[in-house]
Amino acid sequence: MAKPAATPPTATPPMLRRVNAGKLLGVLSKAGVMTGTGLIEATGLTRATVHAVCNDLISMGWVIEHDPGRDDTAVGRPSRRFEFNSRAGYVLGIDIGAGKTTVLVTDLRGETVAKAVRSVSGDSTAAERTEIVHETVVEALETAQVSDAQVLAAGAGVAAPVDRGGNILADDEFWRRFDAGMGRRLTELHGWPVLLENDANLATLGEHWRGEGRNVDDLAVLLASERFGSGLMDSGRLLHGSRGGAGEMVYLKLVEGVGDTHGIARIARERGAAAVADPAVPTALRALCGDRPVTAELVFTAADAGDAVALEILQHVSARTARVVATLGILFNPELVVLGGAVADAAKSLLPEIEQQLAGFTSTPPRVAVSSLGDAIVSVGAVRHALNYVEQNALDLSLSCRPG
Repeated sequence: MAKPAATPPTATPPMLRRVNAGKLLGVLSKAGVMTGTGLIEATGLTRATVHAVCNDLISMGWVIEHDPGRDDTAVGRPSRRFEFNSRAGYVLGIDIGAGKTTVLVTDLRGETVAKAVRSVSGDSTAAERTEIVHETVVEALETAQVSDAQVLAAGAGVAAPVDRGGNILADDEFWRRFDAGMGRRLTELHGWPVLLENDANLATLGEHWRGEGRNVDDLAVLLASERFGSGLMDSGRLLHGSRGGAGEMVYLKLVEGVGDTHGIARIARERGAAAVADPAVPTALRALCGDRPVTAELVFTAADAGDAVALEILQHVSARTARVVATLGILFNPELVVLGGAVADAAKSLLPEIEQQLAGFTSTPPRVAVSSLGDAIVSVGAVRHALNYVEQNALDLSLSCRPG
């Protein structure tokens, strides 16, 4: 016997107040001073609802009301004017990377107030990583002169699948380095909620908010440095899958011409090191490196100078990356694929070859661009993730910063 369809939740007055408050804050946080009429037009809410919710938000410190503007030609009562209080509180954007942790402290418009970065050993345990994140957070807050009580939420990105509930899928040795109740422990230490999310998903939020993907709702971001990982957005919504595995790229082991999840930086570095180690291979890369280990950046530099070996390495990297982009294009059909990560800026030189190769793989290739956010791509997305939470839960959050 078929189960009856689930009954949708009833829209109670408290629920409607939260939804309407989120709508108003979402509009005000992106604008300057707005009139009640402007908010009515932007949100589709009634005048009575706009004024009632704004009164609530003013009393809670989220919104500042300015003196009514005077217009001698207007008839009737002057319009009320409202402005978002961007210093009503703060959020954190945390990038818990394999080699370093980055923490951004921002106001509620997402403007950076302070930044702190600390290195982390690649073989650190999850508990050690949590301690380093804690120390980096403390440094960033001290620099910003912001207390834990003023922080409303923190978004945090990890290089592991994370489900919709913020739980890390830890069935892989690499992913287990990030799973030791990290979010719970940081909340115990600081008191604010920690919203864990996959780093590529946060990179996608960052690109959609302030990067190359603005105004693009069907978007894929390919983190392509040491390991390939992707974040996927369909019609403006992140895709997670049943256990947070949407966008994971272990399937590349099955793709001819790719064979593993090694990213652009790793392939360039390993092939460059092999060339330098072989005395029979004539390459300017050897002199360029000197006593230093080969890096992807040095391979790109040698290629820019016309070194034939380095150019051949990057041609291989381009063809391989094109196959990865093509699989995303065929499976998910995004309008745009953005290459992000530490090598994104250097990867601009790969775009012509990638685009040429793509045309041979699919009749509907996506546009390809490189991220303009640099190594901040995940932490910027983490800020956006925290801001989304704040806007959606504004009426339930306690503010310690009130407009003066």
